[in-house]
Amino acid sequence: MLRGAARVQSLSLPLLAPFLLFLFFAFTATASAAAAEADLVVYGGTASGVMTAYSAAKQGLRVILLEPTRHLGGMVTGGLSATDTAYFPIIGGYTREFYRQAAATYGVHDLDHPSDWLSEPKVGEAIFNRWLHDAGVKVKFGERLRERRGVEMHGTTLIALVTEDGQRWKGKVFADCSYEGDVMAQAHVGYVVGRESASTYGEDLAGVWPNTPKHQFLYETSAYDDDHNLFPGVDPGPLGVAGSGDSKVQAYNFRLILTDDPANKMPWTKPVGYDASQFALLARYLKEYKAKTGKDPTLKSVTNPVCFAHHKCDFNNNGAFSTDYIGRSWKYPDASYAERRSIWADHLLYTEAFFYFLATDPTVPQSLRDDTNRWGRAKDEFADTDGWPRQLYIREGRRMTGMYIMKQADLQTDRTKPDSIAMGSYNSDSHNVQRVAMPDGSVRNEGDVQVPVQPYEISFRAILPRPEQTTNLLVPVCLSASHVAYSSVRMEPQYMMIGEAAGIAASVAIRGNTPVQDISVERLQAVLRQHGAILHLGQQAHHAISKQHPEP
Repeated sequence: MLRGAARVQSLSLPLLAPFLLFLFFAFTATASAAAAEADLVVYGGTASGVMTAYSAAKQGLRVILLEPTRHLGGMVTGGLSATDTAYFPIIGGYTREFYRQAAATYGVHDLDHPSDWLSEPKVGEAIFNRWLHDAGVKVKFGERLRERRGVEMHGTTLIALVTEDGQRWKGKVFADCSYEGDVMAQAHVGYVVGRESASTYGEDLAGVWPNTPKHQFLYETSAYDDDHNLFPGVDPGPLGVAGSGDSKVQAYNFRLILTDDPANKMPWTKPVGYDASQFALLARYLKEYKAKTGKDPTLKSVTNPVCFAHHKCDFNNNGAFSTDYIGRSWKYPDASYAERRSIWADHLLYTEAFFYFLATDPTVPQSLRDDTNRWGRAKDEFADTDGWPRQLYIREGRRMTGMYIMKQADLQTDRTKPDSIAMGSYNSDSHNVQRVAMPDGSVRNEGDVQVPVQPYEISFRAILPRPEQTTNLLVPVCLSASHVAYSSVRMEPQYMMIGEAAGIAASVAIRGNTPVQDISVERLQAVLRQHGAILHLGQQAHHAISKQHPEP
């Protein structure tokens, strides 16, 4: 023993210093892991995650928000500037205040018109960053949930999240606000992926839709090339029986922010891995476009631009062949991190290649090429990703099977809920799910659903797991709904309002020392109303909102 001690003492300072430094950092890392504790731990810095963290902090909770990337806001700051508002008087609370502050950036001081709800991604991100800073939320970027054993539980209680760097994040309540629902899945909360059959919940909009009228080929187009090979991207079929369920999810895409301002736009460049043959079906379709429609195709023929400030537009999917990468999203919800990274990269390459093809390929009509080259990525958006959006539009992934499953009837006939925490009003809106060769040799897109709804109320129980699974987790994004209901409630303003309710619910649960399933809904609703939330159909929504601007 003395010899060992003597040996250490005899080490020279230069040799001992690295050893002591190692011990210091090891101790510091251990202490840091033990200190990573909060009342509420939010996973996912989506717009919903920001609202969850912000509202909880405003209630006095200590909040940590974990975001795997380096940016906040998800789709709200990731290209979806054309806010899906529908009947916007039902949008209240902190969500309305966010959009009011965004509008004020452009000198607009009300939200009375659809155009008032549009803003640049960088504006929204700045607001989110400021709000969380001012509220004292500890935002931890670059923290992704460990792919396996990332959730520590004791019985039905979540104890901690573990991120890829080994850090443990302890909390009293947790909120999974990611688009993927990985915390929910690792906590063994029940969920589904794909479309229910029409008979599952008695929904006539459910399952396969053989006669999809929207975003469809405007005239009969062959699924096969001249050698009778299927065009790339066409499934051989057969199409499922009408109303049958499957495990497929609607198409994803990237929402591009493009500008026609020569001083701010970037030219289209050939992406690495570009293959023009990927767009052979589009080339065939465009070849007959003018003869069949009587019009020269332009960029609006194959995309949907919604324009706002500073010569910028949000370009979305439109028509038979557009920015939606149909059929390539199916595996994403349950995929490994490596597989998701591959799917994400494949979608980005598709988007880059799609616009380069439109801008340069000689088979594209000159009118469309010229119009595409009028536009380019904005230099002052997404600067760290060369103008390409940072967020893939994950329109639908996992959907929890929680305490209450929202269904088609909740959007159409049973629209009131005693435990309402927010309201929705957007169409049942599912993008196409697949592109299939039909028995007659033509190609058909399938899965698009666009059915109007009246304003409806969203149940608090839809964000609650079943208590036998977990008692301190809230799920505002991958919430409990059928494919049909989710196609409406999935809009970002709804995610945000539901997130605000989740943050308040966490506060009520912690202060009452109760499971999230047992909190006082009346108390939750009372606080929401104090913030200007619109919870019920009977409220005079427009009047109430116009008089209230919650303190940020």
